[in-house]
Amino acid sequence: MKFQLLSLIVLITLYGCKKNVSPEEYNAKAADPKLFHETTTQLTDVIIHDIFKPPVASRIYGYSFLAAYEALIPAYPEYQSLGGQLVKFKAPLKPDSSLAYCFPLASIKAFSVVGRTLTFSGNMWDSYEKGLFEKYQDMGIPEDVYNRSIAYGDSVAKHVLAYASKDHYKEIRGYRYTVTNSPGTWVPTPPAYADACEPMWNTVRTFALDSVTQFRCPPPAKYDLNKDSKFMQLAMEVYNIGNKLTDEQKATAYFWDDNAFVTNVVGHAMFANKKMTPAGHWLAIIRTVTTDKKLNLMQATEAYTLGALSIFDAFVACWDEKYRTVRIRPETVINNNWDPNWRPFLETPAFPEYVSGHSSISAACGTVLTHLIGSNVAFTDTTEKKYGRGVKSFKSFKEAYWDASISRVYGGIHYRDGVEEGTYLGEKIGENVWKRAVTRKNRNTVAQN
Repeated sequence: MKFQLLSLIVLITLYGCKKNVSPEEYNAKAADPKLFHETTTQLTDVIIHDIFKPPVASRIYGYSFLAAYEALIPAYPEYQSLGGQLVKFKAPLKPDSSLAYCFPLASIKAFSVVGRTLTFSGNMWDSYEKGLFEKYQDMGIPEDVYNRSIAYGDSVAKHVLAYASKDHYKEIRGYRYTVTNSPGTWVPTPPAYADACEPMWNTVRTFALDSVTQFRCPPPAKYDLNKDSKFMQLAMEVYNIGNKLTDEQKATAYFWDDNAFVTNVVGHAMFANKKMTPAGHWLAIIRTVTTDKKLNLMQATEAYTLGALSIFDAFVACWDEKYRTVRIRPETVINNNWDPNWRPFLETPAFPEYVSGHSSISAACGTVLTHLIGSNVAFTDTTEKKYGRGVKSFKSFKEAYWDASISRVYGGIHYRDGVEEGTYLGEKIGENVWKRAVTRKNRNTVAQN
């Protein structure tokens, strides 16, 4: 009771010393996309800290951005809810039209509630949110509007979290894959020999796909160790490229590595580095491009949301293909058959090879962004700079996602058909998200460059 009374006194004092400003003024300040961009980066920092596997990270992003989008659209009449468009998703209750709200505040509240709920490190959110919401309080938002907006953001977050709770994610926690050791099938790889990552991910509900098999990939090259077989040609290509990598190829492989948990072995010691996931990398690209093009808060939120939805669906469809074909990794083939000491430039991820997940999610997100922002949008990607992986410039999203795709061959962790078919799968999924998740009532307003 004493704590509640003290909190009330602090709140009264806080607002009593501030002059309320007009709705136009406080909404304009709140709609500056800078704070939302910073909060998306905060979510990525928490995801990296908590070491979420790439598919799981994509789920966190998907629901967080969906909540932010749904809480923001009441301020933008030209936009519409994704309720009734996404699989089994219903629109949240609308706010009371007779009352005043600050919807940018509601949006970032919804985003942070979902992000906090779906991650582990609440202490990282505690300190961040304290400073974040003080900034909104300093904008002169009237107390009743502030509290009402926070409450609306909470309600949208709860609605989205209820939707998330029924996607079959909880039911597959702890499931472990049993290695069959059949010829040509995946087995754990060095140095960690980790268990298979999310073998039941194809059972998680999608956002826009009618079925995980909606866009089936063609069968991979048949496992055949005859020197003239298609499979052996693919394996030898990885081996040969890996043995004579150029500096440019190494830089490309490193740039798109995005391995959430890289294992390092020094003598008898083993330690790991935590890094960004593929989903986090592409959402950082969205921050870069939407900032460069000076897109407003609604446009930026739309881009993040459609990008995140496409990435999630790509992971589900790709994982269905991976555990359907259970294809062996190049490292295992090479080590078992002609060079036991060969190691790929990048650490082989702990799941089957066909098709490439990075290729799939990159193409899915890049395809959506091409529709939304333009086909010839040049940008410089600095995402990996702070991890010592360099900076790269691209002439388009398509050039970027094909660069991400071939990087997996340079890294020695995928065959060429695995990355190419993964890219084609991602393009189809991106097209499907664009077709099904219609954000604007009149799409003719979407600028194409």
